[in-house]
Amino acid sequence: MTEEERYQLGVETMNAVGDGSAQRVIESLGDIAPDMARQIVSWGFGEVYSRPALVPRDRQLLTLGMLTALGGCEPQLEVHIGTALNVGLTPAEIVEALLQAAAYCGFPKALNATFVAKKVFGERGLLPVTGA
Repeated sequence: MTEEERYQLGVETMNAVGDGSAQRVIESLGDIAPDMARQIVSWGFGEVYSRPALVPRDRQLLTLGMLTALGGCEPQLEVHIGTALNVGLTPAEIVEALLQAAAYCGFPKALNATFVAKKVFGERGLLPVTGA
């Protein structure tokens, strides 16, 4: 696959799971780090995220756990919680994943992630969360 084909696949993949987010990512970095935006699209989504071994739902579940464990990734968590909803995770499943993360990475990180989820759920009219 050429670099341009990988980039186009990345744009298509990002748009499919992120409600047309590719252009927003590209524009948000355009005046400071356009090469980073291109790598996120080409490599992150055109090369990695588009691989067929995991479905987008599973990839997002993993991403939520990893961003929670890292801590300090609240802006990225906000994007990926929205994407998790887009690819079929329910609010209750997301909350359960964040509770699971508390056992392995601690309550402060899990609470920070949970408050990001609360913000996203509130913006989408998904509060209160039931079944969690």
